[in-house]
Amino acid sequence: MSAARQGSTGATRVCPHCKATILASASVCPACQHHLRFNPSAGGPSAGGERPAGRIAMRIEGTIGHESVEQGCEYCVVVSITNRVGERIARHVVGVGALAPGERHGYSLSVELIPATEGTPGGPAASNAPHSAADRRR
Repeated sequence: MSAARQGSTGATRVCPHCKATILASASVCPACQHHLRFNPSAGGPSAGGERPAGRIAMRIEGTIGHESVEQGCEYCVVVSITNRVGERIARHVVGVGALAPGERHGYSLSVELIPATEGTPGGPAASNAPHSAADRRR
């Protein structure tokens, strides 16, 4: 879970469907893609009104292959997040598996930036909330 207070930018909660840790402001779980909120008066899924559109700040796609014809190999996909001074905020194993000889797997990583707005959890009033243990100690 996030170190940010509930209702502040970066606050997190657990998806009731897949148990992934997600942003408290999310109306759709990015892991299982289940809808978490709906506000028919706003015409959008966010409880506080229409959520601002995000933008993909980074996208990496690639393929790995195992060229050996004699034996398979194993793999481990790790995502690590660091702050501006290089201190680790999070490190997660997101997948493990095996490749048979000649097999290929594709991978895609994207980071979406979503503006925080007034009236939604994590609005601009709370944008200075710390996001890591190192930031809280300052």
